[in-house]
Amino acid sequence: MTTRIADSADVDERATIGDGSSVWHLAQVREEAVLGQGCVIGRGAYIGTGVRLGDHCKVQNYALVYEPAVLADGVFIGPAVVLTNDTFPRAINADGSLKSADDWDPVGVTIGRGASIGARAVCVAPVTIGAWATVAAGAVVTRDVPDHALVAGVPARRIGWVGESGHPLREDGDGRWTCPVTSTAYEQSDDTLRKVEQ
Repeated sequence: MTTRIADSADVDERATIGDGSSVWHLAQVREEAVLGQGCVIGRGAYIGTGVRLGDHCKVQNYALVYEPAVLADGVFIGPAVVLTNDTFPRAINADGSLKSADDWDPVGVTIGRGASIGARAVCVAPVTIGAWATVAAGAVVTRDVPDHALVAGVPARRIGWVGESGHPLREDGDGRWTCPVTSTAYEQSDDTLRKVEQ
C-alpha cells in the first residue's frame, strides 16, 4: 500500500500518516496528528493538532476535527461535520486581550469503533459517541451517545438503535431487537444495547 497526499494538501511533517491513507486537496493535517492505516481525509477537511484516528476512518469534505478528538477504527465523519473543543468559547479575555492557547483547556470528542456522524452534525465537546452509533445529519450532540444508538435533532435524542451494518434495528418486543439485514439479535436494558452472541 502507498500513502497519497494531494499536492494542495497541507500535512505537517510532524504528523503521522498510516500506510494506505489518502489526504485530498486543500485538506490540512496539523502537527502530532496520527492517522491509522487506510484513512481517507476529504477535500478541505481539517485534522487538528494531536488528533488521533484509528484505522480505516473516513473524514469527508470540509469536516472539522478539532483537538483533542480521538476516533477509533472505522469511524465515518460526514461532510461539514464539526467536532468542537471549547465548552465556553471566547475570542478575548475579560480584560479585552486576545485569548491565547494558555487561556483555555481544550476538551475533545471521543468516537467509538464503527460509529457514523452524519453530514453537518455538530458534536459539542466534551462528549463520547459510542461504538456503532449513528448521529443523523444536522444533529447537535450535547451529551454522550450510547453504543448502537441512533440519535437525531437539536439537541440530539435517541430515536432508535442501529446495528453494525448501520441499518436501523427492528423491535421484536421484550427488549429484543434484530438487524433486518444481517438478522443479528440485540438485547436492550434501560438505555444500553448489547449484541446477543449466538
